Order: sequence, then C-alpha cells, then structure tokens
Amino acid sequence: MTLQAAPTTTAASLQTARPEWLDGLWLIVPTLLIVVGMMVAPLAGIVLVSFWSQTGFDIQRDWNLDNYRILFTAEGALYRILILKSLWMSLTATIAVVLLAYPMAYFMAFRIERAKLIWIILLTVPFWTSYLLRIFAWKVILGFNGVINSGLKFIGVIDKPLEFLLYNPASVTITLAHAWAAYAVLPIYVSLEKIDRSYLEAATDLGDSKWKRFWRITFPLSLPGTIAATLLVFIPTVGDYITPTLVGGTSGIMIGNSIVTQFGKANNAPLGAALSCVMMLAITLAVCAFLAVIGRKRLKAADI
Repeated sequence: MTLQAAPTTTAASLQTARPEWLDGLWLIVPTLLIVVGMMVAPLAGIVLVSFWSQTGFDIQRDWNLDNYRILFTAEGALYRILILKSLWMSLTATIAVVLLAYPMAYFMAFRIERAKLIWIILLTVPFWTSYLLRIFAWKVILGFNGVINSGLKFIGVIDKPLEFLLYNPASVTITLAHAWAAYAVLPIYVSLEKIDRSYLEAATDLGDSKWKRFWRITFPLSLPGTIAATLLVFIPTVGDYITPTLVGGTSGIMIGNSIVTQFGKANNAPLGAALSCVMMLAITLAVCAFLAVIGRKRLKAADI
C-alpha cells in the first residue's frame, strides 16, 4: 500500500489557473476611473437630487417622490408635452439628417476614387467653427431681414418679409439637422466603404438592377453605420437647449430649456433633476424600441 502525497499548490499552478482576462485588467483601470468620475458619479448625483425637495434657497434632503408626482399629475402636463415635443422634433431632425447624409456618404464611398481624405476634410470644415456661430448663421439666414427674405424681396416674389421662417419648431429642426450632419455622414461612410465590392459585382452578374442591388446588398450592409448615425444625432438633440433658445422662440422650446430654467431662474434643482431623469428614461425607451424594431426586421430579412 503506497501513500500518495497531497497535491502542493505552487505559484506556477496558481498563475496557470488565473483567468487570462485578469492580465489586462489594469489597462482599463484609468479609463474606468475617468468614466466613473466624469459620467457615472454626476448621473448618480442627478438621480439623488431628484428625490429631494427645495424651499427657497434651502434644499431639503428628505427622500420623497414629490417631484415625480408633479410630472405625472395635471400640474406637470406642460412638462409631459415638452418631452413628447422634444422627442418628435429630434426624431424629425434625425430623419432629415440621415436622408441627407446617406447620399453624401454614398457618393464619397462609391464615386470618389482619389483624394477621399480631402473630401472628408472639406465635409468637416464647416464644423470647425463654433456651434453658436453656426446657430447665429441660421438666424441670419432665416431672420426677418435675413438672406432668404432679402433675396425674395429683391426678386419681387414677396412684398413683406416672411415671419414664419424663424422662431418656430421648423427653424429648430433645420438648425439641428445642419449642426449634426457631419456626425451622421462619417459613420455611414465607414459602413459603405467596408462593403466588399465583389458582392455588388456578383449581384450584377445575376441580373440585379442598380436599385435592386442597392436594397438587397448595399443598404443592409450599411445598416450598422446608419443605426449608429441615427443614435448619434437623436440622443444629444433631444436635450439641446441652445438651439431652441436662439432660433425657437416661445413655440420652439424643448425640454432642455425647461430643465435649464429649473436649475437657474426657478431655483428648483430637485425638480430639474427629476425632469432630467424622466427625459433620460424617455430617450432610453425610444432607443430600445428603435433597436427592437430594427432587430426584428433584420431577423425577418435573414429568414427570407
């Protein structure tokens, strides 16, 4: 009868049993700290403040749901309308941006063979200027004595300036569409540029027309970039408050303007924080619904 020695645990065996993903964990620690400090902590602070209340200049740190009750009662009807209005205006601007950006990205990906970098630089040159300057530029274009009204009066089309061009939801949508156009062109261009041209040649050999080839191959393969462009434009424009302030007027305000008012003139930071949380929740639900619809359509297309 022989006795077997108990297995000894050595440093080499422990190193072998250690998961491989732990070896590179320290590489993401700086980025993780920045994300937590610059994004997670402020969001957690906003959520925390939304459960407080404010009386005058004093914030009562007692936990309650009064701010959320206001938003879902008759007293908060205006805020609900502004949230829905902001979602609709942002959706309209996003659709306009994608519809304009896709042809531009397609042209650069399939029609430009040389000096593509120069075209990309030319595309982004207008966006090197300040965001405020671009908004003021549209204010000059759409204004009462702006470029459009002055031009129409000069050629005799109108006798007096058109007042509906500025300070309305349409002017906000136009300005947002222009301000975020480059953010939609670039991801769509990257998706189109990565498409294997042999697929298109094979479709042509099989007798597909240009339109059929586009809808069967080009557009489905560029869908990830199109989805990314949609999210890059939709999410930040919902909470924009600078553009509605300058070109929206009283009829073109969005939920971001109301949040800024609560934190500023109204001196009610907890209500402003609650509005921010509800807005973030509404954006999350809208994005999840969009991704769910896109996912179902892609699954159906794959089954076909």
